[in-house]
Amino acid sequence: MNPFLPLNEYIPDGEPHVFGDRVYLYGSHDQARSDRFCVQDYTVWSAPVDDLTDWHCHGVTYRKNQDPRSKPGKLVDYYAPDCVRGNDGRYYLYYVAMGPNTENFGPMSVAVSDDPGGPFEYLGDIRYPDGTPVLKYLTNDPTVLNDNGRICLYYGWGLARDFRSRLFAPILTIVQSRLFKRSVAEIKATKPSILSCAVVELEDDMITVKSEPKAVLDSKTTANKASELYHHAFYEAPSIRKIGEQYYLVYSSGENNELAYATSAYPDRDFQYRGVIISNSDLGYNGSKKPKAPAGTIHGGIECINGQWYVFYHRSTNNTDFSRQACAEPIEVLPDGTIHQVEISTQGISGKPLNSIGTYPAAICCNLTCSKPIRLGVGKSQTLPRVDESEGEVYIADMKDGTEAGYKYFDFQTVRKTTVTYRGSAEGVLEMRTELGVLGTILIQSSACWTNSEVDVSVPDGVHALYFQYHGTGKLDFLQFTFS
Repeated sequence: MNPFLPLNEYIPDGEPHVFGDRVYLYGSHDQARSDRFCVQDYTVWSAPVDDLTDWHCHGVTYRKNQDPRSKPGKLVDYYAPDCVRGNDGRYYLYYVAMGPNTENFGPMSVAVSDDPGGPFEYLGDIRYPDGTPVLKYLTNDPTVLNDNGRICLYYGWGLARDFRSRLFAPILTIVQSRLFKRSVAEIKATKPSILSCAVVELEDDMITVKSEPKAVLDSKTTANKASELYHHAFYEAPSIRKIGEQYYLVYSSGENNELAYATSAYPDRDFQYRGVIISNSDLGYNGSKKPKAPAGTIHGGIECINGQWYVFYHRSTNNTDFSRQACAEPIEVLPDGTIHQVEISTQGISGKPLNSIGTYPAAICCNLTCSKPIRLGVGKSQTLPRVDESEGEVYIADMKDGTEAGYKYFDFQTVRKTTVTYRGSAEGVLEMRTELGVLGTILIQSSACWTNSEVDVSVPDGVHALYFQYHGTGKLDFLQFTFS
């Protein structure tokens, strides 16, 4: 089920890796209603490869105060990590420290552990043989691959817009210099642009680079305007895998809601855009041009687990881009190497419809829409319909007239009654329907505390998408629903 971790656990930027008989998830660690990204210590979650419903938290595996840039009262934030098994059999966790006491796009760092579940200990910053830190391109969101003993580290950041206009192009270099704390000479010398996805090979010590980093994928500002890549250019969040003899570079595009991918026969050149794997608002899926959920940042990776490929990604909650939950979907790598875009779902990692008999949190909705697209705020305004958390409960908050929550999919068998738990100033009805039409309307009356309301329904047996749509005045908080 999505999200596949507890609803009050916010692990975005998830990188899944199979080590032994378990799959481990390495990610950032958000906090509900935060006003910035990645404010908590790293944790690692894992599950048996043959039971992806049984996730276990290994606890705090790398504390923010372990990074030497942290100061008392001013701890750095840890951004999107990735982990790899080194040639020495140890596990290396790559990350970027941001926030207090850091420069914009400062050096990447690495921590090490004898166990894939941690705990990890600080090792150092990625550096040249003379000890100076690697800062070429923009050192952001590192991902790493052990390619039969060859260690390749990918990273980078781009821009979501094309700044090659006649008006802006002449001053772009100066703007980048001030924004990214890089010299004008360095920016001009870094080809095709510092706004690229880059790769560098590491020595066996996992921290020293063998040669100069080089670009492998263009951002919006450098991509050929006539190419498919231009519309899905590199923005951030690279993730690398090798499938057969092909290298798959998964990344967040400038659309900022989709994971796209490019492939190459080589780890360090000739990557070609191939398509989109997933959008966390379903934009582009089957030609969709309207978001079916709040569109926000996306980061993730693909992994083969027990013979099945999956894409891991995150979704936004709390009307902000700073409280993101881990989700996953099965994918198929076709014989020609392509991956077709998959739909975001509630059933998630199992790939199987949920059992219709039982109680489910309303917050597992994969679709959440109202009359206008839901635009994410920055944690200050909490007035839009959203997945929210308060006093230990996670629910859909502030459903207004026309707000719809969707769930894909349920295997309905002999469902005769639906009970919903709600509260709020709402006066109206909660309409329950599938693609077959309206199945029943549930009376909603104003209540300051959680209240149950039920309706007799007759749901045709079979697999259906389920929708609850509110019609009425005031605002509705929706906690859960029960089928019986």
